[in-house]
Amino acid sequence: MYIKNTMKKSIKMAALFVAAATMMVACNGTDKEGFKKTDNGLYYRFDKQNSDGQQVQEGDVLVGELTIRFDTTVIFTNKGEARRIAQASPNYEIKIGEGLLMMHVGDVATFAMDADSAAKYVDPNLMPANYKEGAGQKLYYEISLQDIVTREELEQERNNFANSMEERKTSEAENIAAYVKANNITVKPTDDGLYIVIKKKGNGAKVATGKEISVNYTGRLLDGTIFDSSVESDAREGNVYNPQRPYEPMTYVVGRDKLIEGWEKAVMGQPAGTSLRVVIPSALAYGPRGAGQLILPYSPLVFDIEIVSVK
Repeated sequence: MYIKNTMKKSIKMAALFVAAATMMVACNGTDKEGFKKTDNGLYYRFDKQNSDGQQVQEGDVLVGELTIRFDTTVIFTNKGEARRIAQASPNYEIKIGEGLLMMHVGDVATFAMDADSAAKYVDPNLMPANYKEGAGQKLYYEISLQDIVTREELEQERNNFANSMEERKTSEAENIAAYVKANNITVKPTDDGLYIVIKKKGNGAKVATGKEISVNYTGRLLDGTIFDSSVESDAREGNVYNPQRPYEPMTYVVGRDKLIEGWEKAVMGQPAGTSLRVVIPSALAYGPRGAGQLILPYSPLVFDIEIVSVK
């Protein structure tokens, strides 16, 4: 749920394998797969070369297709959907060492590393089930480079984003005021800026710390965009609202399961059976960090909440 403050930060196995690729090892004898080897032990093979294309420089971001294989098993692929896949920087988490700096736009290349090297940097539980230490297995990184975002372009993007976020920050209060006026909200805000509109007052047990409560809810941005809902949907793909999943109320324990501050303040003390709408300023939601693709930094949120039960 987006309203939960403990957002998941799981790292995909594929990303860990790519990050592990900063260490390469050499093998003895002739490579039967057509790979050449650098002095640092990087195995590489170019299936297509475009020496006239723009060459990757340190700090550039590569745009294209990436497939990661463990022997013949595909661990990750974005084939057919070119996107930013890696940065040629020693400080970036996704690295394939010096191989990235060899590439030009239009190149198709495969880099390989010994799986035993990856195992030194990856949680054993994330290694493929058929991995066997000392068996000579490899991880392969197949890259089709279609474009480059330069360091200068990245810096400009960062500046533009920072300026945009500053504008969102300074205009937030005005946007909330406009929403309140447009929706005929007449209640006064709390001292910290919450607008709590009681649509129906219940008469059941009151929400309190330690109580288990069950709620129906829908979360929207000020423009009406739904980003989360137990009533209309309980499924999203990468923060994209999907109204195809069945209804399912949310149950949580107050004070144990951490939710955003504005939500917690709005429901505290409310009796079961209550329906309310709350307008939450970003300072009591996700603030300057935002959440996922839909909730940008400095986004006020609007929740319609029905408190079904309090136990």
